[in-house]
Amino acid sequence: MTEQLRDGYDVVIVGGGAAGLSGALMLARARRSVLVIDAGAPRNAPAAGVHGLLAREGMTPGELLERGRAEARGYGAEVISGAVAAVTRADDGFTVTMSDGRTVRARRLLVTTGLVDELPEIPGLRARWGRDVLHCPYCHGWEVRDQAIGVLGTGPMAVHQALMFRQWSADVTLFAHTMPSPSAAEAERLAARGIAVVEGEVAALEVVDDRLAGVRLRDGRMIHREALAFAPRMVARADFLAPLGLQPAQHPSGMGEHIPADATGRTEVPGVWAAGNVTDLSAQVGAAAAAGAFAAAQINADLITEDTDLAVRAYRNTFSAEKEARVGELVSADRRHGL
Repeated sequence: MTEQLRDGYDVVIVGGGAAGLSGALMLARARRSVLVIDAGAPRNAPAAGVHGLLAREGMTPGELLERGRAEARGYGAEVISGAVAAVTRADDGFTVTMSDGRTVRARRLLVTTGLVDELPEIPGLRARWGRDVLHCPYCHGWEVRDQAIGVLGTGPMAVHQALMFRQWSADVTLFAHTMPSPSAAEAERLAARGIAVVEGEVAALEVVDDRLAGVRLRDGRMIHREALAFAPRMVARADFLAPLGLQPAQHPSGMGEHIPADATGRTEVPGVWAAGNVTDLSAQVGAAAAAGAFAAAQINADLITEDTDLAVRAYRNTFSAEKEARVGELVSADRRHGL
């Protein structure tokens, strides 16, 4: 069933994750008309639970989003399923075109579409992603504590990541894979923490009874591991912004691409804000939700300024018309009295 949409909204939010729904909640409570368009592909869908989020620890990502949608709708926000194909500039804001051809107008746009993790093409890896193949120690470290953890060397963050996961387990092995060999200083730091370095390219993951059993190298060696971590390259979901001239840029960390935005979430395109992982690669769920709410407050303030400016112009026009009419009445009265 296709939802019946109004012609225009104060704010259209593209992306219905933690950042987008928090923004929708904030704006709806500010009595703004809000439409959330969600493509239904949350980045954390493979995870068993959300962690580090106060009072929601361990809740499944699906339940968190379901509750968020219900809360936003409870204050009047509209949340629909769909993908945005393009956003173009209109006289009074933006025209948002969805992949099914529908269009809506928006005075402001909040982009909260998140990221896509680019995974190495290693047999068995993709199927384990978000389970025992991980990237964030703060999201998953507790769940794999004291296990045999491997770190896959795919880029410059591998040594840092190995040292990070050492906080959760004394049994950490760094697989050099495609990364450059650690420098002398890095090798010393790894050795000091008891982290072994295994040279050679990883060929596949070994899975037994739906659990990671180990890492098989190209030369045939099999290294027992119960969890594997690596840092994927992350790319912003933002192709639909191209008509506005807003393109993803390389993130300062070198870990991928993002939509640049200032501390308030404002992008270089007037009227467009961004929040959550689409602009902050490292934001966990709590940080993304907070950023969405904060950006929404800035958008509402911007709309208040615009609404007030429009009201002042209307007030001045009305006042001038009334004044002119009164002057006309006085002139007519003077003429009647021969003055």
